[in-house]
Amino acid sequence: MLPILYIVIPCYNEEKVLPITCSMFLEKITGLVEKEKISDESRILFVNDGSKDQTWEIICKLAETDRHYMGISQSRNRGHQNAVLAGLMEAKDVCDITISIDCDGQDDIDAMDEMIDAYADGCEVVYGVRSKRDTDTFFKRFTAEGFYKLLNWMGAEVIFNHADYRLVSSRVLQEFANFKEVNIFLRGMFPLVGFKSTSVYYERHERIAGESHYPLKKMLALAFDGITSLSVKPLHLITGMGCAIALLSFCAVIWSIVVQLIGEAVPGWASMTSIICFIGGVQLISIGVLGEYIGKIYMEVKERPRYIISDRTKKKEE
Repeated sequence: MLPILYIVIPCYNEEKVLPITCSMFLEKITGLVEKEKISDESRILFVNDGSKDQTWEIICKLAETDRHYMGISQSRNRGHQNAVLAGLMEAKDVCDITISIDCDGQDDIDAMDEMIDAYADGCEVVYGVRSKRDTDTFFKRFTAEGFYKLLNWMGAEVIFNHADYRLVSSRVLQEFANFKEVNIFLRGMFPLVGFKSTSVYYERHERIAGESHYPLKKMLALAFDGITSLSVKPLHLITGMGCAIALLSFCAVIWSIVVQLIGEAVPGWASMTSIICFIGGVQLISIGVLGEYIGKIYMEVKERPRYIISDRTKKKEE
């Protein structure tokens, strides 16, 4: 029996690029059907992440033109990760496999063929991994690769150069639904679920139209969220740093007593001020990191919904 595939595509203010890439996704899904790799019941699921432009109106029109198109709309903008999650949870009960991919056309959709072949060979999760970063600027390439290395050093299990282009089976999604945390970082959470997995390598293209919705500020926020959501190593580092500073302070106290006793004490405020400022800065940084973790705990215990679906192009299939 051929698997039912749902291609999950998060969209936020994509009115410029969506009319271009939608036909690419349709051609791909019909091509896979013709090759008898997937069922004709497969769908393209657009997730409108509270767009302020005509994105949702375009999705509704697409759903009227071809039965393979469908869409859901969130009640407000909840961010890329929550949009992907909403699409995956919407599809998990009506399909066999999902492939999440961005709307901008940068990820190579032809890699889907290899992903489905890997699923046919028994893999439950197939990660789309960039083979190289030639299209990135030096700064973006350096910071992105550094981010993956930092995450792994922090103890978070992430796939190097993998973002959110992946195939996930419904079996994995059923288990993933048990992960109830509000602070989600999908590329680091799916490896935690387990099951047999592999990687497919592809080259990323330039954005077809529109502007990137991930400026440096958002990228840094995502990186910090990923670290604090998947690792407690920053807390361990703070503990180690606190012990080291305490040891140095104790040595400084002993030294000052010895100097005072032998009568060679030289009055001066510069060294004392420097030490106080240094220790104060370390304390403020430590309190800030602790505050981030406490803030995440605060959000988790409230158990607020991670997303709210306000509209659908058609009723959810039973």
